[in-house]
Amino acid sequence: MKLKSLNKEYDKLQQIYGDPSLHSIYNGGCEDNPDICFVFMNPTGRNIASLPGWKGPHHPWLGTKNIWDLFIKINLLDADIYEEIKRIKGSEWTPEFCDKVYQNIKDHKVFITNLGKCTQIDARPLKDGYFKDYLPLLEQEIKIIEPKIIILFGNQVSSIFLNNKISVSQTRKQYFERKIGKKTYKCFPVFYPVGNGRFNIDKSIEDINWIKQEFLREDS
Repeated sequence: MKLKSLNKEYDKLQQIYGDPSLHSIYNGGCEDNPDICFVFMNPTGRNIASLPGWKGPHHPWLGTKNIWDLFIKINLLDADIYEEIKRIKGSEWTPEFCDKVYQNIKDHKVFITNLGKCTQIDARPLKDGYFKDYLPLLEQEIKIIEPKIIILFGNQVSSIFLNNKISVSQTRKQYFERKIGKKTYKCFPVFYPVGNGRFNIDKSIEDINWIKQEFLREDS
């Protein structure tokens, strides 16, 4: 199975759980045993790829700025790419620039996805049931890419993915094991670093850098 085979299912769920005027957002980055799979919550209409008529890729966070502050601080984005992201407007992202950004993400052996692919107009809270309907599809993604570790952003995503009530403030620098298919993955709950969680970005940076140091060292 290939990742693209899941897109039709995401598009069906967009009509149920997302805004029907917007396109669902899929995933992007390294698809072959990435070092890290980052799992965010769900996309919003700020992603330029969600707009009708968009002809480029449907990766997370296209046309946005704040999330890339995290990736530059954890050394998973090159400085020249970051500077260009901060310089241009969201509406100026072209399909070619989107490909350039995600080629850099791929080069850093990172895969970026959302638990829910249901694009909303804004960052409204979503019921757990919405995300639970996407969970089997995310498991399929993970089976395909086989990441070394998984980083889960926020209490809701972490709790649903791990089927366990998680408070990221109480589980910093801890991992939980999750079996998917024949493999068992180390999964790290981390503070959500953007939107209402922006004030926690420094904690996210600290914890991810620690995870990289402890679990992705060359000699590990």
